[in-house]
Amino acid sequence: MKGLDYRWLAALDAIVHQKSFEKAAEQLCITQSAVSQRIKQLEKLVAQPLLIREQPPKPTETGKKLLSLYQKVKLLEQETFPELDLTAINRPLVVSLAVNADSLATWFLPAISPLLENNNIELNLLVEDETRTLLKLKNGEVVGALSTHEKPMVGCECTYLGDVVYRCVASPSFVDKYFKQGVTREAIMRAPAVSFDQHDEMHQQYLFETFGLSAGEWIKHTVRSSESFVFLSKRGVAYSLIPEIQVKDELTSGELVDISPEHTIIRPLYWHHWALESDILAKMTEQIINHSRSTFAS
Repeated sequence: MKGLDYRWLAALDAIVHQKSFEKAAEQLCITQSAVSQRIKQLEKLVAQPLLIREQPPKPTETGKKLLSLYQKVKLLEQETFPELDLTAINRPLVVSLAVNADSLATWFLPAISPLLENNNIELNLLVEDETRTLLKLKNGEVVGALSTHEKPMVGCECTYLGDVVYRCVASPSFVDKYFKQGVTREAIMRAPAVSFDQHDEMHQQYLFETFGLSAGEWIKHTVRSSESFVFLSKRGVAYSLIPEIQVKDELTSGELVDISPEHTIIRPLYWHHWALESDILAKMTEQIINHSRSTFAS
């Protein structure tokens, strides 16, 4: 874009990530007035507002597009500068990704760990439900995302990784306490479950389709950790929907049992990333695809 000053984009990025003009000024080591001036100049250039002035400030749709552009430029600069600038050799390459908690707890870190071991990378993982991770990519906060959505965004590519099978599990003691007479609608209303957060649509969908229960008609513990799902289930505190690959050993040993084997949930998983990739992102994409497919195929 003719006349675009990337210091203006840096100010926009700092405001969104620091959630205030004041903290953005501290990060950039300039005055708050200078931050405001840079945003005004950028908005004047594109002839439209780029921030919704609320607390915290949020980017407009155009602001999101510019933030995405800025993230791409930063990544490409960081990869290129070590060859051009000796002072940047030891500077790590910052890579931000959006992943779901289940993938993070099972296969994702083993997939990318070889890349982390052999490259100077500073990894920043944003953990969200797999139905909402794509918003992080759209907003320019990350360069890649795991998602259940199959349609790529403009300027991005999407690759199918495999199907994640979810099973509804509980400990034998929990089954004996709550489901001695079977997994009925009445029993499910009394038995505590585990939910990831208020946006956990999968468990709600499972209960509605299987038992006709709506939100508020069942008991749940809200825990933002996939590993905690397994822990609480094994301790007999609750039942939960867990990826089969995460509890294979427990199901085999009988430490956990599938309380509703006829009602498994299958969710496809996709890797979304920029179409214009840097060398590091291309390698990361290759490792993610190869490792995930071997994981889900087994």
